[in-house]
Amino acid sequence: MSEKGCCCGHGHIDQQFTELAPVLDKYAKVPGSLITILQKAQDIYGYLSMDAIHYISQATGIKPAKIYGVATFYSQFRLKPIGKYLIMLCKGTACHVNGADTIEESICEYLDIQDGETTEDGLFTLNNVACLGCCSLAPVMMIKSAEGDETYGNLTKDSVKDVLAEIRKRA
Repeated sequence: MSEKGCCCGHGHIDQQFTELAPVLDKYAKVPGSLITILQKAQDIYGYLSMDAIHYISQATGIKPAKIYGVATFYSQFRLKPIGKYLIMLCKGTACHVNGADTIEESICEYLDIQDGETTEDGLFTLNNVACLGCCSLAPVMMIKSAEGDETYGNLTKDSVKDVLAEIRKRA
């Protein structure tokens, strides 16, 4: 990896990507490992910046346009930073029939954001997901943060606002 280094071609590792270097050392030359590299980069940095895409390109020899194409094709990848708390609202069948759309309206109204957006204070990001696998708790959301994942089920318009207010208080 140190031979390739940063995009400037001087052979040193770009400081902002030191955590990614071991991942690229392991996977850069492994065919079919681009998704793994992108997942690990997103785990480290929270999203895939254009700088990260160019850095991965430099290390793997895969054109940035192809990497960007993969990153935009799969909904698991984010190209913008997310809030401290990532709200994953389940929109699967059980949640849908039990009022997930009403819960989404309540979240959007309370936080003044839409699906895929982050609040101005950088605290919350809303992502609708296909299924969280908690169908017996429908409608359900999971909130991911550095402290871990918290799941909230049997949501109502009011209870979802209470949950968000409580999280905002501790932030």
